[in-house]
Amino acid sequence: MSRDQQLQEWVSQRVAPLHAPHTACEIGIAPASADASFRRYFRLTLPDGDTRILMDAPPDKEDSQPFVKVAGLFANAGITAPRVEMADFDNGFLLLSDLGRTGYLAALQSEPALADRLMRPALDVLVRWQQASRPDVLPPYDADLLLRELQLFPEWYVGRHLERALTLEQQRALDKTFRLLVDSALAQPRVFVHRDFMPRNLMVTECAEKTLTPGVLDFQDAVYGPITYDVVSLFRDAFISWEEEQELDWVVRYWEKARAAGLPVHADFGDFWQAYEWMGLQRHLKVLGIFCRLKYRDGKENYIVDLPRFVNYARKTAARYNALKPLLVLFDALENKSAETGLSF
Repeated sequence: MSRDQQLQEWVSQRVAPLHAPHTACEIGIAPASADASFRRYFRLTLPDGDTRILMDAPPDKEDSQPFVKVAGLFANAGITAPRVEMADFDNGFLLLSDLGRTGYLAALQSEPALADRLMRPALDVLVRWQQASRPDVLPPYDADLLLRELQLFPEWYVGRHLERALTLEQQRALDKTFRLLVDSALAQPRVFVHRDFMPRNLMVTECAEKTLTPGVLDFQDAVYGPITYDVVSLFRDAFISWEEEQELDWVVRYWEKARAAGLPVHADFGDFWQAYEWMGLQRHLKVLGIFCRLKYRDGKENYIVDLPRFVNYARKTAARYNALKPLLVLFDALENKSAETGLSF
């Protein structure tokens, strides 16, 4: 039996008896979205017109239990997120509440003037999520995980995508940069980290007062780690970029909200900004590797078009800090720009 057949049978046997027991109408099943994993999402239309989301997470490839656990954490924090109505871990299907069809990314791309109106409530949600933090609840974002993510950059971006081999000197310089980034991340206060808190994973919803508030998706990889991680994920995004003046305004607003809420951010904004930028650089190098792996290993071509955005993020940060200049020199060498800069290994 194919996976699609399994899905249809599951809906007929598990969902229909609850939501359509006395009607001949079938439950409509239509694709809702997909992500970078093996998960797929379908929108189910019930006979009364109400909708649900069905997550298809093949159990041999995906573990759905973290999603259910983190959904509970968001609910306990009073944050809008999909509510788990039914979980079948053995077959890899979850029935979820539907947060609608309007995502932050689509809204921002179609109406840029909405940016401030959308981003400010996202900051409030992020602060509330971080306030709910407790140790020993989520997996630690520790040195091993941070470094394992960084190794995706030389393996998949440099080696597979650029088809380049690093010299011994380049490898040593990269290793030193990795140590700096990991040390910076580990020195930060720790909170709950969504790990992909970006516009693509936020939905435009309304609360009872008819004000915009984001619904949060795709949180199954949440960890306990650096306080700047989700902030920089929001503003240095994979699919949309901002002028630095606007980014600074939002980051300052987050920092002020966090301080007012008693979160352990740096007392000096300059220190916070450096930690934010270095955390962003760790993420950018990781994502360069992940996007290349998605193309060459998983056959997902569409992510590769955003590589230049992350190279630009990385180069901009590396250029600002003397300790990170070797990384800028490495990018120059990989892009054959050493003759232009006059720098080389």
